Amino acid sequence: MWDQLEPTAPHVTYLTISIFLIIYALFSVFIRDKLHLSEPPLAVLYGIVLGPHVLKVIVPNDWGFNDEILQEITRIIVGIQCFVVGIELPKLYFGRHWESVLYLLGPIMTFSWAVTSILAYIIFQCSVPTAMIIGACLSPTDPVLAASVLSESHFSKRVPKRLRDLLSAESACNDGVSYPFLYIGVVALNYSHNAGEAFKEWFLITVLWQCAFGIFSGIIIGNTANRVLRFSDGRGYISRPSFIVFYLLLAMLSIGVGSTLGTDDFLVAFGAGVGFAHDGWFSKKIKDAPFPIIVDLILNSSMFVLFGSIIPWQMFLPREITPHCGIWQLVLFLILVLLFRRIPIVLAMKRFIPDVRTYREALFCGHFGPMGVGALFLAMESRAELENGTSVPWGKPRKLTPPFSNNDKAIELVWPVICFVVFGSTFVHGLSTLGISVVGHFSRKEGERAPLLAQQTDGLDSMVHEGGGGESEPEVSGSDYE
Repeated sequence: MWDQLEPTAPHVTYLTISIFLIIYALFSVFIRDKLHLSEPPLAVLYGIVLGPHVLKVIVPNDWGFNDEILQEITRIIVGIQCFVVGIELPKLYFGRHWESVLYLLGPIMTFSWAVTSILAYIIFQCSVPTAMIIGACLSPTDPVLAASVLSESHFSKRVPKRLRDLLSAESACNDGVSYPFLYIGVVALNYSHNAGEAFKEWFLITVLWQCAFGIFSGIIIGNTANRVLRFSDGRGYISRPSFIVFYLLLAMLSIGVGSTLGTDDFLVAFGAGVGFAHDGWFSKKIKDAPFPIIVDLILNSSMFVLFGSIIPWQMFLPREITPHCGIWQLVLFLILVLLFRRIPIVLAMKRFIPDVRTYREALFCGHFGPMGVGALFLAMESRAELENGTSVPWGKPRKLTPPFSNNDKAIELVWPVICFVVFGSTFVHGLSTLGISVVGHFSRKEGERAPLLAQQTDGLDSMVHEGGGGESEPEVSGSDYE
């Protein structure tokens, strides 16, 4: 009888994650606006403390939790976040700001991939394709971490809106755009003796089908859904609750379409969000609905609690198959990636990016390139492709014996490197709002400071705010478009 009352792993998960979310919700304004903190670092710490290496309350590996489950969780969370960004951008945004976004997705992202790959090759002494895979996983900025910092708070309002919109648009696009970079390394390993077949596989499948067709199909889905919803709403066929839920259902549909067709899930989801909200009509209808905030709080925070509990600490030490992956190599790699992955190239290209007006803005955009949930998904995607040539990992322990193949070495190196960098990025970028606020506060003369750090509401120094903060943008909830 008493054995039947013993809590199961899901029961423990419901309890522990809900406790964190409730506590954070109760003090969210104080945490964001007074302490200048975001939830991801707090959620990761919570997951670490309750994880298998401290209190042993959340022990996913003992519950049968495997890579396939984690992959699908990250797919859903990143896909929904990409869709949310597409919804929340000002209407017809890409028609006016395509040039700035293109620079971030083109030369800047390519530079990020190349620099990160070179650093990985030198520090971990791995093969070139393995280094390229690591670089591809870490080249995109993460929409989940970006949303947690760019969302409504005292700090975010001190950043010009055009920069917030630009960074949000970039973070939603580049997880999908990173696929061609990722598959250069994957294809190079899988087709190492046939360059022609490798290029054909990469161009036809990755570039044309997954990326190009992915974004095209997403825009078609979004535009079609917009017209269907308009038709239903105009005739009074849909209730208010169903109207709001339609938002989440469409995001899930776009992810499902991408997964089923084998296209880029994230580009499909983002394209659907952009196509669905391109005219501002839907944003106007749900202007007062806090649905995006609810999604951020529940899904994103839960994911970071989970991540804290699955960090592979034991893989941060040198092993026979990864002899050059130790804690000092990982720390050095993290520091160099944070310093050289984006900042130099954004500063160098500041003059070409219309929405970046000053070098302080370029430094902010260069620094603010968080690596998070999207990187975890890409690492698992590459692992699956190297393990069995599909997008689904085996999800079971691998028994490896020397001599190790290049695929084996890549599989065993990519995951700990990506996890360590995501761990570091979560804290560096999650706490950067506090750091920037503190430095800005004490850099001013005493008479010019706000009485309290949390009361500083004017724009960040050396950024263009008057007439340069996005004031001329059409409202997100703009007039109906017929």
